[in-house]
Amino acid sequence: MKALIPIAVVLTLVGCNKGADSPRGFSLPEGDVSKGEQVFMKYQCLSCHSLKGYDTDGIKPEVPTRVLLGGNVSQIKTYAELVTSVINPSHKIAQNYVPSQVSDEQGHSKMRNYNDVMTINELVDLVAFLQPQYQLVPYKRTDYPTYIP
Repeated sequence: MKALIPIAVVLTLVGCNKGADSPRGFSLPEGDVSKGEQVFMKYQCLSCHSLKGYDTDGIKPEVPTRVLLGGNVSQIKTYAELVTSVINPSHKIAQNYVPSQVSDEQGHSKMRNYNDVMTINELVDLVAFLQPQYQLVPYKRTDYPTYIP
């Protein structure tokens, strides 16, 4: 039985390795928040998104319901998640929306592809701007009454 433990550990570690597809070693430079705000406005993100503190009056919406960016979240939005949301928006479709409002018939995100127009510097600046827009709020636990026999 003791001999199986090292084998299980090795199999677990090997199962976690994605080889050439592993994100190990991936890192982008630090972005600039103020430049990221300029990128946000340049690419007219408010035509499909809403963000607290930014007025969408006078901006023609390109979708039936704007997808909210930022706000209170119970799980932190990581740098990698935000980068992925920009370069591959179909990877994870926005929740709490009617699917037809945010995705097409094939289930792909309606977000435009910016990969051929946005520079890497613009991407990292945009993510630097967006990440602090999310505030981590502790998960509200349920207080159960104490059972007294």
